[in-house]
Amino acid sequence: MYSNVNELVTAFNLRMDKGVETLEQQNNAQNKNVQEQDINQLLKVRREKLAQLQEEGKDPFVITKFDVTHHSQDVKDNFEELNGKTVTIAGRMMSKRVMGKASFCNVQDLKGNIQSYVARDSVGEDVYKDFKKFDIGDIIGITGEVFETKTGEKSIHASAITLLSKSLQILPEKFHGLTNTDLRYRQRYVDLITNSGVKDTFIKRSKIITAIRKYLDTQGFMEVETPMLVANAGGAAARPFETHFNALDEDLKLRISLELYLKRLIVGGLERVYEIGRVFRNEGLDTRHNPEFTLMELYQAYTDYNGMMDLTENMFRHVANEVLGTTTITYNGIEMDLGKPFERITMVDAVKKYSGVDFNEINTLEEARAIAKEKHVEFEERHKKGDILNLFFEEFVEEHLIQPTFVMDHPIEISPLTKKKPENPDYVERFELFMNGWEMCNAYSELNDPIDQRERFKAQEEQLAQGDEEANTTDEDFLNALDIGMPPTGGIGYGIDRLVMLLTDSPAIRDVLLFPTMKSLDK
Repeated sequence: MYSNVNELVTAFNLRMDKGVETLEQQNNAQNKNVQEQDINQLLKVRREKLAQLQEEGKDPFVITKFDVTHHSQDVKDNFEELNGKTVTIAGRMMSKRVMGKASFCNVQDLKGNIQSYVARDSVGEDVYKDFKKFDIGDIIGITGEVFETKTGEKSIHASAITLLSKSLQILPEKFHGLTNTDLRYRQRYVDLITNSGVKDTFIKRSKIITAIRKYLDTQGFMEVETPMLVANAGGAAARPFETHFNALDEDLKLRISLELYLKRLIVGGLERVYEIGRVFRNEGLDTRHNPEFTLMELYQAYTDYNGMMDLTENMFRHVANEVLGTTTITYNGIEMDLGKPFERITMVDAVKKYSGVDFNEINTLEEARAIAKEKHVEFEERHKKGDILNLFFEEFVEEHLIQPTFVMDHPIEISPLTKKKPENPDYVERFELFMNGWEMCNAYSELNDPIDQRERFKAQEEQLAQGDEEANTTDEDFLNALDIGMPPTGGIGYGIDRLVMLLTDSPAIRDVLLFPTMKSLDK
């Protein structure tokens, strides 16, 4: 059995953090049962406290409003101005020390935490009696005078204290927090309460998206919204999720990209458009991929991929400076400098640099297959020369692209929506931005020739028939839009989540998604 509440809470933490069976199978089933019984007793006590409050007409759940004047950090940052003045804060009680007629508690809110001194003579005997029964995790409101303790801690001397919501569950012990990674993702609400760095990450995420919007707004772009449920999920190489719309008795897909609808708007005369929205790809889960993620795509009429490179470089530099206050970022101990001009290199030159193979000297598919076998690069029968070049790039180049680098001029085989290079139609005016060995951005001089686009769609249909589940299918309405006429256009797409990972030094995409996709616990 356990001698005090702290030991019971520790036992509860072991249960919360268990995840995979460890700790000698929790010592044995008997100890586990004892722990659960004790935890259940603590939970029962909390419900009994709530019932007693309700019987006394002090039900916290009937309170609908509480006027807050300051957050904790506001009080600390403006102490000289607020010292001796009355403020009202509200938040979750994270600790409490009862010392007879006077006590201390620590309240955590959006911006941080602050200590409050709660004395019986200041709040009244009945209120103080109720306060002593408050539990860690309860949400409380405090009104009081700002002061500094003898130890120099900026605090609030409570004159009134109100229970705003009763916590009926037990929080993880404050010194260890919620440490089980799987449980952190599943119970993000607890993660945000107990791990302060997590809250900072998502505050930065919001700032990143705001900075992107502000930058594009200053460049004359219009934010728009396009459908998520589509008949034809095009614009990227990915497997879509499929669903059925009962009202129309039609099969639909969740979008995998924003591209084709945004280009329709360029056709309609909206010269600069962008969208930040969720897209869905029926793919695997790993540290950089989640099946639903946030994509930013923009399209600008009367420019090309060179204009898009300039815009991308300036945008990334602006966002880093706005959010971090610097253009030098550090990820996993590696510094990346966004302040310097980004390197620009063609895919062919990059493959030559890091593999020693010059695809300008490879003229036939047979030669490409032969060099792939020699270099142990695996390919499929359906792959053409351009596909094999891309496989070489993935095998030999990507991991070396740590500093911001634009990789340009991709083979036509892997770029069905991109304009050909006039001087070499085997390649297209496309670039990808790489940082930390990751693809951060994909951009084109957009294909606006409807005849060429139909041929590209036809080639994609053939690849689909050959087993490529990520190939595009023909979108007749989009082709009709191109028939109407689309001006020369540049476009960019990049994943917000991966950018947030870099700017917050987060090791996995799940660390920057409030509610990442998780396997059901009952499976």
